[in-house]
Amino acid sequence: MKQKLESLLLQAVETLKTDGTLERELNPQINLERARDQQHGDFATNLAMMLAKQAKMNPRQLAEKIIAVLAADEAVTKIEIAGPGFINFFINPKAQYQIINTIHQQGHKFGLSQVGAGKKVQVEFVSANPTGPLHVGHGRGAAYGSAVADLLAAVGFEVEREYYVNDAGRQMDILAASVWLRYLEECGEVFTFPSNGYRGDYIREIAANIHRDSNNEYRHPVTLVFEDIPADEPQGGNKDTHIDALIARAKTLLGDKQYRDIFQAGLNEILSDIRQDLSEFGVDYQQWFSERQLMDDGSIEEALKRLGEAGYLYKNEGATWFASSRLGDEKDRVVVRENGQSTYFASDIAYHMHKLDRGFEQIINIWGADHHGYIPRVKAAMQALGADTQKLKVLLVQFAVLYRGGEQVQMSTRSGSFVTLRQLRNEVGQDAARFFYVMRKSEQHMDFDLKLATSKTNENPVFYVQYAHARVCSVLKQLEEKGLQRDIQLGEDNLDKLTEEQEIALVSSLTRYPEVLERAAVQHEPHLLINYLRELAAEFHTYYNAHQFIVDDVALRNARLNLIYSVKQVLANGLNLLRINTPESM
Repeated sequence: MKQKLESLLLQAVETLKTDGTLERELNPQINLERARDQQHGDFATNLAMMLAKQAKMNPRQLAEKIIAVLAADEAVTKIEIAGPGFINFFINPKAQYQIINTIHQQGHKFGLSQVGAGKKVQVEFVSANPTGPLHVGHGRGAAYGSAVADLLAAVGFEVEREYYVNDAGRQMDILAASVWLRYLEECGEVFTFPSNGYRGDYIREIAANIHRDSNNEYRHPVTLVFEDIPADEPQGGNKDTHIDALIARAKTLLGDKQYRDIFQAGLNEILSDIRQDLSEFGVDYQQWFSERQLMDDGSIEEALKRLGEAGYLYKNEGATWFASSRLGDEKDRVVVRENGQSTYFASDIAYHMHKLDRGFEQIINIWGADHHGYIPRVKAAMQALGADTQKLKVLLVQFAVLYRGGEQVQMSTRSGSFVTLRQLRNEVGQDAARFFYVMRKSEQHMDFDLKLATSKTNENPVFYVQYAHARVCSVLKQLEEKGLQRDIQLGEDNLDKLTEEQEIALVSSLTRYPEVLERAAVQHEPHLLINYLRELAAEFHTYYNAHQFIVDDVALRNARLNLIYSVKQVLANGLNLLRINTPESM
């Protein structure tokens, strides 16, 4: 219906161009929204207000001219002008019943479209440092990123999902040193573990595996390991200086090959765990992109070369700086340190250059909200590389705060005190985890209520939506138990019998699904789909509680069965897009 009205309005604009009311060069975007108040009809447009200036007339006068040339359509019962010039459309409820037949015909494809028209989009999300298992904070980014990617694909975009593996840099060296020190403990060495090392049990497990496979191959006396190492923080020293010195000592004592063995063992085991965890959570990637690849294939050098040729690099105090402040950043940034090592930001510049070179028409980065200040420098780098910064869209996700028994659960990857995503999934279930994570706008603060997520009541939103689907299934099962069957054709021929208030409301909601899906996709807001499913479920539950479906009137029975089957189909389509199950009984 929305598409039909948009087409009618476009035809009216063309007619007004022909008679000279509007300039021929005009190519307006039709903005047609569903009316919030039923007294104002079903749809409203501000077209007359948008074009009034060009037409050199009052918006209400132009609205009258638009209405005068609108082609008649039996689905439109009334058109009104409201306020400063809004055009309101009133739709015959019976005209919307065709949506039931459309849903039957299209089934699981109902709502899908080609809005994206094959446009290549990359969605990079999670990309947590492989220094430990994914925790519940990462889970929100995983569910959100997955939903954004799947919604974009549903409306025709060609989507590539990517995980950027930060397998280089200081944090990975701290991980390697932590694993080696735990390995030394497995060998029988006794010492105080550094306060800035990674302390989780998973580090001990990796170290134990290395010791089991290689015995004492990587062992060195603790006296050599800690000789002349600066004091740690609890002993009046500095924790960063202490761990950095231990990293350097590990590299010296082990040598390149053995240090790489330890480094790779830690990386491989943690990354394998992350891959498995995400896959079990319904999150899969086409690409796992290694930061080390950027070093190995010369991408960092190439990126810096391009920046230099564009005149955006300079030397100061032995370091190389990117003049990002000239392009909107708050200050310039170091890209090569005094010791000749490139910075993490240099890798990020190269990574985005690599994305652009791969031909993506849009690049979507999903980052934690704490990375907000990082956006201007990345956009500055893209601009300096000669790219259109509009190609980059950064979506921020607030970490979820977990509550158990009314108390917040404190989490720290470094200390090993955190609830993993796997633990959360095991406790509340896959469906509740995914549903709750995308229930609100990504940038909004989120409290994850474990008690609510596990409850089997209507207060639990995922239970409430799934229960609506299961209820329809139970009605269809009752029909079968009574020896009856749904006559689809008879139902389609008698949809005009659906005159109850709840029936009209359900039909109206079903017509909105393609619009909601499109908006949720292009605006990158999966919570819009969640909200829609909750509203549809609520309307169905109201209908279920007020009326019988398996009635003696065969025509009415089949019309109602067709209606609730359509509700079941749309609920399934929406939930499946969010990778949430659709149980047939609960």
